[in-house]
Amino acid sequence: MSPSYYSLYPKFHVAVDCIIFGFRQGSLQLLLQKRPFEPRQGEWSLMGGFVKNDEDLDAAAHRVLNELTGIHNVYMEQVGAFGSVHRDSGNRVISVAYYALLNMDKVDNALSHVHSAYWENVSTLPKLLFDHREMVEMALHKLRGRIQRQPVGFQMLPSLFTLTQLQQLYEAILGEPLDKRNFRKRVYEMPFIEKTPEVDKQTSKRGAALFRFNDLEYRKELIFKL
Repeated sequence: MSPSYYSLYPKFHVAVDCIIFGFRQGSLQLLLQKRPFEPRQGEWSLMGGFVKNDEDLDAAAHRVLNELTGIHNVYMEQVGAFGSVHRDSGNRVISVAYYALLNMDKVDNALSHVHSAYWENVSTLPKLLFDHREMVEMALHKLRGRIQRQPVGFQMLPSLFTLTQLQQLYEAILGEPLDKRNFRKRVYEMPFIEKTPEVDKQTSKRGAALFRFNDLEYRKELIFKL
């Protein structure tokens, strides 16, 4: 096709919005910022940015997340594209949303402060601008489906965790309580969740056993299933 063919059509801004989930004290958290520019300056927003000319979509999402948190190599998954004509009051913008799962303790708090970013409990979110609330709801729907098929939530836990912490994580994501006995039975059937000789003496007087996720064993299991 000749270049003149493309000139017949309008050009749009393309952005990525990152729905950044964390987990702390039994609750699912979302990283939000006070929008630092007009239009709608000062309103609550997801973390996002425009895609550069020489960037793939995935690369743009990872760049935005790194710029705002200082973290590399986190679990990210595309949620979907949002392109209603008047979704952004600033201009015609098509945004592709991604959700990310990360350990809140690894976030560079200085960067978060620079970008006026704050963690908010998912169950008590403030009003979000544009269609960002719709993005969050769609991300939660995808995450709830994914976590029941794959162990993606471990990115939000410390390297060593108790079964209570693991159950609280699943309950926070799924939004409902789980039967303790049945949950632990399922965990013990997973070869990639290993019990370690270490115990947690900070949150348990008796010293709860600490577990870890074995990525190598999980990959072996995937190969076996294939």
